[in-house]
Amino acid sequence: MALSFAVQSAKNAILRAKKRICISMSLKHVKTAVAIHPCSAHLARMTRKSPLDDPENAAHAWARYRRVMRLMFLITLGTVGIAVALLYKHNGAVSVHYYIATALGVGFTMLLASALMGLMFLSNGTGHDESVDNRLPGHDED
Repeated sequence: MALSFAVQSAKNAILRAKKRICISMSLKHVKTAVAIHPCSAHLARMTRKSPLDDPENAAHAWARYRRVMRLMFLITLGTVGIAVALLYKHNGAVSVHYYIATALGVGFTMLLASALMGLMFLSNGTGHDESVDNRLPGHDED
């Protein structure tokens, strides 16, 4: 057990040193950095500045995201209310835990889905997606 911990610690130290080497290299040495550690390939891939780096664009985008999330929260509340009402209509008075679980399940699922979709729309709508060059070296799209 102690030996495996020592081996793991040594491996972690080597990885940290490689990352420091990769980060400290200039962009003209990126091919060398990629050969040393594959994590440093991102140094050459980000070619343009993201529009979200501009505070004015970011403020507008996040305000729109919050507005969409408020709307989705209201829609979620309505959907949860309708779901619980339909369950009560068809099942009658069952355990209160049944309704709580349904409300939490439907509510959290809808809010999580809308938060993730909202982040996708934010990323695409601001041009953040276009600022990333995500082509793999040596693999051109046909």
